[in-house]
Amino acid sequence: MKFLAIIPARGGSKGIPQKNIVDLNGKPLIAYTLEAVLKAKCLDRVVVSTDDNAVKDVVKEFGVDVITRPSELAEDKTPTLPVLQDVISQLAAKNNYLPEAVVTLQPTSPLRSSQHIDEAIELFKANPAADSLVSCVEVPHNFHPLSVMKQNNKGYLTSYIKQDETPLRRQDKDLVFARNGAAIYITKTTRLKNYIFGGNLLPYIMDESFSHDVDTIADLRQIEQILQNK
Repeated sequence: MKFLAIIPARGGSKGIPQKNIVDLNGKPLIAYTLEAVLKAKCLDRVVVSTDDNAVKDVVKEFGVDVITRPSELAEDKTPTLPVLQDVISQLAAKNNYLPEAVVTLQPTSPLRSSQHIDEAIELFKANPAADSLVSCVEVPHNFHPLSVMKQNNKGYLTSYIKQDETPLRRQDKDLVFARNGAAIYITKTTRLKNYIFGGNLLPYIMDESFSHDVDTIADLRQIEQILQNK
């Protein structure tokens, strides 16, 4: 089964200018993902989709293939799905290449390692009925949906989920999970016509310590401190 890794890395960003190549502890942010994919053993091919020449220059230093993204797919509100579809279309047309599954790796998850990537792929391969996979973290019990509250129109707190009896003890609550950024998506190529994650969706559970995502300058500084402490 061929697994294609796609790293979507457009040039624009409102929160952090040129976020995907901003310096993080002496290296461009995207370098952490590039290093991880090059060490991963289960990937058949890796490509970066970008519209930006500065991103291209960084990527080429790692010897990774670049797919030029059309400008209409590089807007602030452009969803990731059509970007992946564009990569698949270009590779099929130019190289007659079609993988069985796509591994989407956002460059904003610098603590995700090659081991995480390989483990997620092995989990997906072991579940042939799965349509997709997403990396997750376990939700702390105090943020469990059964513990979440909202204010009513009088300003008083009420349970967000209506039920006869709300369990208060941790051991009485089912485990629930949340996407962690997400650091890793895997999707059967045939399902990319409709979604990145959906259908029979597998969770790949990651520790919260590896699940930090760069969205703000504060995130960047926090992760930089984590890397320096290592």
